[in-house]
Amino acid sequence: MKEKQNYNQYPLFTFLLLLFFSNFTAQAQQIFSANKYPITDFRQPLDIIPPALAGSFGEIRGNHFHSGIDFRTNQREGYPVYAVADGYISRLRVQNSGFGLALYINHPNGFTTVYGHLQRFSPKIATIVKNLEYEKKSFEIDEFPDATLIPVHKGEIIAWSGNRGSSGGPHLHFEIRDTKTEETINPQFFGIQIPDNISPIIHGLYVYRLNGKSFNENTPKQAIAISGASGNYKTLAPISLTGEVGFGVITTDRHNGLSGTNGVYAIQLELDGKTIYTSALERFAFEDSKAINAHIDYPAYISSKRSIQKSFVDPGNPLKIYSSLVNNGRINFNDGQTHQLKYIITDSKGNSSVLPFTVNAGSAPLVTPTIPAGPLLTFNKVNEFNTDEIKAIFPKGTLYNDLNFIYRKQPKPAGSNAWSALHQIHNRFTPLHVGFELWIKVENLPENLKDKALIVNTNGSSQGGNFDNGYIKATPKNFGSFYIAVDTIPPRIIPLNVTGGKNMAGLSKMTFRISDNLSGIKSFNGYLDGKWVLMEFDTKTATLWHSFDERSSPGRHTLELVVSDLKNNEKKYTISFFR
Repeated sequence: MKEKQNYNQYPLFTFLLLLFFSNFTAQAQQIFSANKYPITDFRQPLDIIPPALAGSFGEIRGNHFHSGIDFRTNQREGYPVYAVADGYISRLRVQNSGFGLALYINHPNGFTTVYGHLQRFSPKIATIVKNLEYEKKSFEIDEFPDATLIPVHKGEIIAWSGNRGSSGGPHLHFEIRDTKTEETINPQFFGIQIPDNISPIIHGLYVYRLNGKSFNENTPKQAIAISGASGNYKTLAPISLTGEVGFGVITTDRHNGLSGTNGVYAIQLELDGKTIYTSALERFAFEDSKAINAHIDYPAYISSKRSIQKSFVDPGNPLKIYSSLVNNGRINFNDGQTHQLKYIITDSKGNSSVLPFTVNAGSAPLVTPTIPAGPLLTFNKVNEFNTDEIKAIFPKGTLYNDLNFIYRKQPKPAGSNAWSALHQIHNRFTPLHVGFELWIKVENLPENLKDKALIVNTNGSSQGGNFDNGYIKATPKNFGSFYIAVDTIPPRIIPLNVTGGKNMAGLSKMTFRISDNLSGIKSFNGYLDGKWVLMEFDTKTATLWHSFDERSSPGRHTLELVVSDLKNNEKKYTISFFR
């Protein structure tokens, strides 16, 4: 594929391109926010017209809000990616997963743009990156160059779009961040235009019977039937409620043209003409992103993948996306009156949908949540739980709500690789903001296996762990059921396009697939004729490869590949080939 197309060969295309983006600039306008952002400083990062999104800013993803916008690239790689304004490369990042290949540009206006899942860097950047990788003897790097090392200009090609890292298909992930705070901000505030005159879709309305209790999987919930389209929705009948309740909605958005199912910008709930809840995804801090699990009905998401956005805020929720809160969105319907409520859902272009509904207060039986037995853990302090066989510490900030903690000891899992009983630490329907410390006592574990021991959950997923004063200690990120296992098996190396003595002269790279049975890959290193060479890795495909360059001159060569897991089990593979 050509790296740069000479569009001057196509006068009509050039005219349409200039007309389209000139029209963007003319139409650029501040979408609603109390903050003011520059709306003419940045150009589009791609020249694909019209632009289309596979993912919008702040949309709901597993364990996080989407931190940017995903530009579609027609299901293929290799489109030129442009610096959206003058600046300098402030960060070079190469990862096995995550963004894969990514660039960060600091701009004089105080903002940083991020470009992720790239196929490759521009030649001058690629040379710097490769030199750093050889200097550090590492494929993965995270470097912060001096401001004078890699200056870039608006419209300069800095990379080509790709599918590297944790990408589900070819696209460009694009972000704009506040350079000082590193908060990520909705790019559409900066004049990054997406054609859109389509109102958000409201799929469902839910009511939660809270009645002074913490929200959890036992909170009584009711789906309310709605109908409508094209921005106007309604319930099929008035709702009868008594006591303290909260509401939630399922809502998505689309834009004109080839659109994915995207998220909305703002959700507003009014009670008798007064706003009592607003969430707006203008910007957020990365350390708060996992609190999406407090923003949504997490038990519903875990059990059925329904993304219900709650319109009441848990006390331990650290997100700063909320405003106009009255009683944190909890409403008391005890006065016997009729109340008018209305949802107003808005996308990043200002298109809105409304859902008015009526509540008759005090006309239905009071429904109270079930409170499970168990010790109380409070959201705003450090909590500890101990038995003769386990210890668990939950740091302050781990919980979004108070909870009645559940613990059960169960029999050792079947199989030869279980070295303890199974310990149920609460349940999978309660989200955590940060991990907790878990110790499981070691019993009858041979001395030679202690450095191979770790903690796994019932899905067989490693939580990591090390021997610590008679226990295996790990930091799980979620509640679940856990036991001690050991990992003594080295990783696997499978050659894909190379065999002993093969002539590789007609190939650009040699490729392998690597995997590990339990603890996970820790490192991989390749040595060509005894010297370290760059091996590149893509986690989602488990593919490891070395691209031939001047280091592999014509003749016979020997490659040694060494792969280690997180329990220091090591696998070596050696092969000779010709170039």
